[in-house]
Amino acid sequence: MTLHEALALRARLYTLIREFFAARKVLEVETPILSAAANTEPNIESFSTLFSGHVDAGSAERWLRTSAEFPLKRLLAAGVGDCYELGRVFRNGEAGRRHNPEFTMLEWYRVGWDHQRLIDETVELIRQALAMVGREASLNSMTYRELFADTLGIDPFSASIDALRESLGDIEIEGTGLQRDDWLDLLITHRIQPEFPIDRITVIHDWPATQCALAKIRNEDPPVAERFELYLGRYELANGYHELTDPIEQGERFESDNRRRKSRGQRELPVDQNLLAALGRGMPECAGVALGIERLLMCLSGEDDIRALLAFAFADA
Repeated sequence: MTLHEALALRARLYTLIREFFAARKVLEVETPILSAAANTEPNIESFSTLFSGHVDAGSAERWLRTSAEFPLKRLLAAGVGDCYELGRVFRNGEAGRRHNPEFTMLEWYRVGWDHQRLIDETVELIRQALAMVGREASLNSMTYRELFADTLGIDPFSASIDALRESLGDIEIEGTGLQRDDWLDLLITHRIQPEFPIDRITVIHDWPATQCALAKIRNEDPPVAERFELYLGRYELANGYHELTDPIEQGERFESDNRRRKSRGQRELPVDQNLLAALGRGMPECAGVALGIERLLMCLSGEDDIRALLAFAFADA
């Protein structure tokens, strides 16, 4: 794919996305890229910068957003209603064939919806994007538990860590310090995900409560997080939730993140007090999802190197 073809495909996709949401009366918004708060998630590293202006402007250290999630939720709490943002986000770390530290994310929220209803809309958007390049895809939706039972013959909620390690087969992993959820993630990324058919949309929903991130927990036996991930072929494209609206629980999760960061030798990060205050004022019941645009473009184009879809890759920026 030439550079012009890559840029033209991106432009066509942006047009499709905006028409898709305009038809559904979902408002496009823009939110700040710099924030006084950071993402506390231990597996995500943020870029930071320093503001050199007057101290009255607030905290000098600012963080480049890893997603637009927190400010979008503040808009929901302010009564904006269904909204989306298509914009740049930043994550420190890997750069190469599959990752670029600066990339584009589409994130949207639907008031009064749960994660199951949002799954349907996300699948429809992916199918419309595929139709744009003359392709179709089947759909396979299953619970997290069904995924592991069908592919590996184990129960991810009750299998021992030794059983999880054995399920990796001949894949060798240095396991020092890894916890149960780490082994489950490795099984998905190394054993299960690579086998997904190229022309199939795979949706995995109802994850372990320990992997709840910002999702509501449903009290079953065992409890599950009302979360989903969507894959096209072997690429993970989207991560969505029936959103947590409780400010106390949200604050506790931020604190738990920072405890995990400290135990790993990572820096503890400032939490988003503006988000917690907005949740305290009341955020409506809603579902939200984030979708990686470059990953989708890779699927649409058949390119296996993210750098082919960028005007300038990180090394050349």
